[in-house]
Amino acid sequence: MPIDWQPLIRIIDAHERFVISSHVRPDADAIGSEMGLASLLQHRGKQVRVVNPSPTPNHLKFLDPQGLIQKIGGAASIAAVCDTDVHIVVDTSAWQQLQDVGTALRKSTAVKVVVDHHLSSDDLGAIEFKDVTAAAAGVLVTELIEAAGDPFSPVQADALFAAMATDTGWFRFPNVDARTLRTAARLVDAGVQPHAIYRELYERSSLARLKLHSVALGRVTLACGGRIAHTLVTRQDFVDTGAQPSDTEDLVNSCLTIEGAEAAFILVEQADGNAKGSLRSRSDLSVAAIAEQFGGGGHRQAAGVMLPGPILTAQATLLTAFEKAMGGCTAQ
Repeated sequence: MPIDWQPLIRIIDAHERFVISSHVRPDADAIGSEMGLASLLQHRGKQVRVVNPSPTPNHLKFLDPQGLIQKIGGAASIAAVCDTDVHIVVDTSAWQQLQDVGTALRKSTAVKVVVDHHLSSDDLGAIEFKDVTAAAAGVLVTELIEAAGDPFSPVQADALFAAMATDTGWFRFPNVDARTLRTAARLVDAGVQPHAIYRELYERSSLARLKLHSVALGRVTLACGGRIAHTLVTRQDFVDTGAQPSDTEDLVNSCLTIEGAEAAFILVEQADGNAKGSLRSRSDLSVAAIAEQFGGGGHRQAAGVMLPGPILTAQATLLTAFEKAMGGCTAQ
């Protein structure tokens, strides 16, 4: 059933000061959805701040030409973030994904709103506008803007198209349906040039990024008779290649292109020694269920999790969970 956006539109009309936030290590769906929502609020004369727990990755900064997004801390202190009428969280409803923004959210007396499409969720004490059948949070924000009757600005349309294009693997993942394509088409009608968005997202790689991918793909290992593909990236790999953590984006999808692979995961060693996992499936296997075992979550075919280090121990732990979920098999 489609979301009734009128309650959120009434909240917007009734308040003046807004904070928008999304998850740690924001992707294009997070950034694009925030920018789409921020433009809607600005168009209606509202005061808007966009505050995230992590900085915007360099390759996504083109989605925020105003430089509106702040990382929490400094001028965007927890106290400052609490000082608002409404706090809207997009593309997540998990405390683990919010870090210091979650601390602000717990302390705040503002009206709290969640706009999300993920299956996994926590109770953030918010009014939820949630649809797990939506391919991207960007789809939901686009539908909100249309329900509000507002026109799309060029920057807004570009951001929302990037949001849904990336969360669907450029419209090739199983989460794509007619609704997704119709929504994207309306943004093209509003002026989006898909080839230009693709070029910004995928054809501006640094040499360091390519070197990192070479290292990680060189480590890919198959398990469970070739049904699981997995790899890892260490802190030393970033030193050796000069790459950034955001350069690991999409690596896990490359693992899933191996013939016979039904699931894949990549672990990236963090500064604190823990390991960030990105999990993917192209079968009936629910990687969200695997991630939830360790406090993570996401979608049935795409999920994320943070595991305690060392990274080789985390790799063994996660592989065991995959093997068990796939009915038990011997790592190879």
